[in-house]
Amino acid sequence: MNKTPFLAGTVLAAALGALSFGAQAAEPVGFYAGAGVGQSMIDEGILDEEETGFQVYGGYQLHPNWGFELGYTDFGKIEYGDVASLEADTVSLVAVGTLPFTDKFSGYAKAGVHSWDADARAAGIGSASDDGTDPTYGLGLQYRFTDTFALRGEYSRFELDDVDVDLAQVQVRFDF
Repeated sequence: MNKTPFLAGTVLAAALGALSFGAQAAEPVGFYAGAGVGQSMIDEGILDEEETGFQVYGGYQLHPNWGFELGYTDFGKIEYGDVASLEADTVSLVAVGTLPFTDKFSGYAKAGVHSWDADARAAGIGSASDDGTDPTYGLGLQYRFTDTFALRGEYSRFELDDVDVDLAQVQVRFDF
C-alpha cells in the first residue's frame, strides 16, 4: 500500500487546520458594496476576443464565512474585426463562501444565477438579440486593509446559453 497520498492528505489537512486558528478576524457581518474592472473574454466559434468589462455589486455578509451578492456586470462589446460582435450585460445573485487564511487575507467562492441580455451581429447574417437566465460562478482572493476597505481579485464565468463569457477583474469592497 502506498502511504504517500495518505501522508500528503494528512499534512494538508493539518496545515489548513493550523491556518484557520489564526484566521479568526474574518469578514465583518453587515452590508457591503463595491466595484470592479477587468478583462472579459470569450472563446466561442469565430469569437476569440477580449474586452474591458466592469461590475458593481452590493451584498450582505450573514456570517463571517457566508453572504449574498447582487451585481450588475457589463462585458463590453467584444468584436472580431468587421465579421462579428457580441455585446452583453447581466444582473446576478450569488451566494459567497469565504475562507480566511490570515487576519487580512482570505479566499472566496461564489455561485448563483444571472439574468443576461445579449446583442450579436454577424456580417452577412445581420443582428439578433437574446436573453436568458443561467448559472454563474467564480473564485477570488481578498486582502482587507481596514475593517471597512478590501481589495479583491476575482475570476468569474457567466454562462449565456451555449456561450461562456469569463471575467477577470480587480475589485474594491467597502463595508458599512
